[in-house]
Amino acid sequence: MTKRAAALCGAAAVVAGMIASVPADASAGAATAPRTDRTAKLTWKKCGTSAYPTLQCASLQVPLDHSNPYSERITLALSRVPHTAKKYQGPLLVNPGGPGASGRTLAGYVASALPKAVAAQYDVIGFDPRGVGASKPALNCKPGYFNPGRPDTVPSTPALEKANLTRAESFAKACGTKYAKLLPYIDTVSSVQDMDAIRHALGAEQINYFGYSYGTYLGAVYAKLHPDRVRRLVLDSIVDPTGVWYADNLMQDFAFDDRHRAFLSWVAKHNSAYKLGTDPAKIEAKWYAMRAALGKKPAGKKVGASQVEDTFTPGGYYNGYWPYLAGAFAAYVNDKNAAPLVKAYDKFAAVDTSGDNSYSVYTSVQCRDAPWPRDWNRWREDNSAVYEKAPFMAWSNAWYNAPCAFWPTDSLQPVDVANDAIPPALLFQATNDAATPYEGGVTVHGLLRGSSLVVEQGGGNHGIALSGNACLDKHLAAYLTDGKVPRSGGEVDAVCKTLPDPKPLSTKAASTASRGSTLHGLLGFRG
Repeated sequence: MTKRAAALCGAAAVVAGMIASVPADASAGAATAPRTDRTAKLTWKKCGTSAYPTLQCASLQVPLDHSNPYSERITLALSRVPHTAKKYQGPLLVNPGGPGASGRTLAGYVASALPKAVAAQYDVIGFDPRGVGASKPALNCKPGYFNPGRPDTVPSTPALEKANLTRAESFAKACGTKYAKLLPYIDTVSSVQDMDAIRHALGAEQINYFGYSYGTYLGAVYAKLHPDRVRRLVLDSIVDPTGVWYADNLMQDFAFDDRHRAFLSWVAKHNSAYKLGTDPAKIEAKWYAMRAALGKKPAGKKVGASQVEDTFTPGGYYNGYWPYLAGAFAAYVNDKNAAPLVKAYDKFAAVDTSGDNSYSVYTSVQCRDAPWPRDWNRWREDNSAVYEKAPFMAWSNAWYNAPCAFWPTDSLQPVDVANDAIPPALLFQATNDAATPYEGGVTVHGLLRGSSLVVEQGGGNHGIALSGNACLDKHLAAYLTDGKVPRSGGEVDAVCKTLPDPKPLSTKAASTASRGSTLHGLLGFRG
C-alpha cells in the first residue's frame, strides 16, 4: 500500500476486523466427517487432454446449505492427477482464485509444473467451486453483460453515472431473480465446507492446499475453520483479509495505476520498437488521448473507452502481455491502425459465456461475503478521491463491483483468519503485485503463526510460483517434499530476484509459450 492509498483506505476499511461466526464443529477432530453423510463415493473417469493426459474427472454432490445436510443438493466438478510414487503425501487441492475461476485444469498444470518426484507423491485435486464452470447449477446472471457498447466508466456527466448505476443495479436484480434460492449460499464459507466435503469423499483426514489470489483467502478461511485438517498450506499472491472486499478493491486501484505506469516506462525503454517516445509521462498522455479518441469513435465499432481499459488491465496482472499491448498501442497512435487493438481486445478482454459465469460467481461471493456500502454517495466520494490520484482503473473497478451496492442478499461478516493452530504455511508475494498488493502478504504472514514469507523482489506479476522463477519453485518443492520452510527471523524469510521483463515481439525472448503465460491463462483476471 502506498502512503497516499493508506489515508483513504483507512477511512474506507469499514469491514476490517469484523469476524464471522465459526461453526460449532470447526474444532472437531480431523477424522470427523462433515455434515454431508449422504455424499456418494467419488468415481473417477479419464478426461485427459493433450496437455494433461493423466487428468481424471469426477463429480460430488453436496448440500446447498451445509447447516442442513438434507437440503437441496448441488454438484461439484472435480479433477485429479493421481499420485504414482510409493510415498504418498495425500491430496493437494489447488485453486486459481477469482472468486469464480474454474480450477479443474489447474490440477493438470500444477502436477506438470512441479518436479516429477514431488508431484508423484500427491493426488493433485482441482475443482470448480459451487456455481462455477462444470459444477451444477452454474450461474449466469445476465449473459452478454460485458458486450461492447457499455457507457464510459468515468462518470464525467450525471447521465453517464446514471447509465452505469442502472446497469449495475440491473445485474444485481437479474441475479436475484434467477438465483434467489442459490445466492444466500454462494460465499467463501460455503465453498470452504465444500472443500471439507471433498476431503471427506477422498477419505483423507487432512488436506494439502495450494491457492492463488482469492484462493489464498479461501485457503486461510479453511485453515481457520478446520485447522486440524490442514497438513500443508501454500498461499500465493495474497489477499489482505482485513480489507474484504470494499477496501481491498480501493487498494487495487492505486497498485494497478502504478503497474500501468511500469508498463508505460517499459514502452519508453523500447522506443526503438514502438516509437512512442522515451518519456513515460508523455507516453501516458498518449495513452489517455487514445482512450478519449476511442470514446468518441470505437475501434472496429466495439473497442471504446471502457473496452480499452479492459484490454490493458490484464497487463497489470502479467507482464508477458506487454509486448502485445504495446504493439497495439503503437499501431493505433503512430499508424492510425486500429486492427491490432481490436485483436488485443478479442485476445485479452472479450467476455464469453465462461466469463459471464465467472463474473456472476465473482459478484455473488464478494457481495455476500462482507458488508458493502449501500449508499452510492459513499462510493462516489471514495472512488472520485482514488481517481484523482490513480485514474487508470479506478472507475472501471468501481463499476465492476457496483452490483454489490444493490445486492439482493444480506451480507455476512469476513472471517478473522488469525491462526496459531496449523503447521507452518508457505507464503509467496511479489513486491509490486497489483491485484493483491504486497501488504496483504505481510499481513497474513503476521496472522498465521509460524508461516514463512518468500518475496519476489521487484516482481509485479500476480501468481508467481510455478511461473518460471526457479528460486521460488525451489522453496515450493522443498516445502511439499518435507514441510520445511525458510526462516530469517524478520518480516521476510527469503527473497528471490524477479524474472527479467519481456522483450518486444521482434525478439526471440518475446515468446508466449512460456510457463508463465500458461499459468496466467488459467488464473484469469480480477482475482
